[in-house]
Amino acid sequence: VQLQASGGGSVQPGGSLKLSCTVSERTPRTSAVAWFRQAPGREREFVGGMTWTGGMRYYADSVKGRSTISIDDAKNTVSLQVNGLKSEDSAVYYCASGLTLSNFSTWGQGTQVTVSS
Repeated sequence: VQLQASGGGSVQPGGSLKLSCTVSERTPRTSAVAWFRQAPGREREFVGGMTWTGGMRYYADSVKGRSTISIDDAKNTVSLQVNGLKSEDSAVYYCASGLTLSNFSTWGQGTQVTVSS
């Protein structure tokens, strides 16, 4: 299983970004897909996640209300859109997959998000 993350970049405060994570194959090990982020000097933190079945979406309090997770079944792609970006959203964002949203076995490469004026 491989995860390919894309969509990072530089954006001004208040802007939006859409990050995408493409899963190479749908297996039990990719039942759940989530986004994490890690800023310099800080621990990695959960941002949002979903399961392919059930349609459930989960968001961290830090992005709740300004983030949306969407799915493209045909492309095995999970996307995270974050609006109203703040400087504290700057981090390397990673996607991960696993059996559940508390058990991740595969990680994609990170994609940098920089929010700055």
